[in-house]
Order: sequence, then C-alpha cells, then structure tokens
Amino acid sequence: MRIAIGLLALVCALGARGEGFDQLGSITQPEFRSLSEDLGAALSYKPLVPAEPLGITGFDIGIEASVTDLRSPQILEQATSHDVPEVLPLARLHAHKGLPFGIDVGLSYSAVPDLDIELWGGELRYAILKGGVATPALALRASFTSLKGVDQLDFDTRAVDLSLSKGFALLTPYAGVGRVWVTSTPKGVPSLAEEDFGLNKYFAGLNVALGIASFAAEADRTGDAWTYSAKAALRF
Repeated sequence: MRIAIGLLALVCALGARGEGFDQLGSITQPEFRSLSEDLGAALSYKPLVPAEPLGITGFDIGIEASVTDLRSPQILEQATSHDVPEVLPLARLHAHKGLPFGIDVGLSYSAVPDLDIELWGGELRYAILKGGVATPALALRASFTSLKGVDQLDFDTRAVDLSLSKGFALLTPYAGVGRVWVTSTPKGVPSLAEEDFGLNKYFAGLNVALGIASFAAEADRTGDAWTYSAKAALRF
C-alpha cells in the first residue's frame, strides 16, 4: 500500500507538469463533440465497489488506476499539443464511508499523467437490498465528477446507475447499468459551442477480500469507449 501511494504521488506530480488543453481553437465542433465523448467515458465516475453497503462503521480507502481506450486520440492530441497514446491513463485516490440505513458516501481525487488536469468526484449510494448469505445486494448510486486546472475547458459529469453484487467467500462479483450526462463547455474559444449530452453506461467487476485488504478489477463501457480499472484498498 505504501508503494502504491508513492506511485500515485509520482503520477500526480507528473500531471502537474503537463501542457493541458491549450489548443481547443484548432478543432472543429464535430471534433469537440468526439473529444467530449472520449473525456466523458474516461473522466466519469468509476465505482470499483460492490453493491453491498459498508455499514455504519465501514470504510473503503484506496488507490485506483485506469486506462480508457480512446475512440479519437488524434483529436485529444491536437487539442493539447501533446503526444497522446491510444489509451488515456488515470490515477485516483478514493475514500468511501458507510452511514446508517444502507447509505454510503464516497469522494475521489484523480490526476492524468502528462496533462495539467485534476478531477474531483463523489457518490451517494443507497442499498435497496443489503444482501445476505443467500441473497444479492442491489444499490442505486448518484455520482459526479468535475474537471479542474484547465483554462480553456469547463467539464463535468453526472450519473446514476443500478448495481447488483453477490459475495462468495472471498470473491464478490458485481455488475451494473446506468446513464452518464456530460457538460463540456469551451472557455475563450468563440469557434466552439457547449456540448451537453448523455451516454449509456455498463460495467462489471470483481472484488477480492483478503482480511482488511481488498483488490478489485472493473471493466466499464461508457458510450463507445471501454475503460479498464484496478484498485487496491483497505476495506473494513
């Protein structure tokens, strides 16, 4: 865990030296829409937790790494004047806390290597079914993310999803469906207009519990782009 936190700090430091989005005026409106869809898939909230509630004394604190298979990496490269691979990496630090009545809250902070951006997010989740030995857990979640550190772009996402999970000894597979709404607003770029749209979301993952340590992997399809994520956490 200490090594992973050190790596996260290194990634955040690298992100702070990046060039950022400074060439939005060089792309067209259709290209801006494609860029916004890619960013919506990459930067929208990724849960990486089962549907079952943590309980009033429960915590889940950890780090995550994800890569999104961009549909239009050349547009992101043009908009940032920066070499961009076909996948966009993201490092994230998160904390979830259990509350009474099957409610959990979560906060996250993310950074993108080589781009001068940071991302804040959060969730409120309610366990419709808490789950048990013979029954699955079912949860409804509302989440958001907000992009910071970009002079030419205001970008945020809101989402709702429904997830289902069932524990089997150390393993808890989960899956869900939802909808993500993206608002992407150029600033100081008169040739571009705001894009406001929705994307369908599907995800599935597996949580492995080893005492208070837990590990999770998740695949997410938001719009037409896939994101693959992994997490190491203290969960108790």
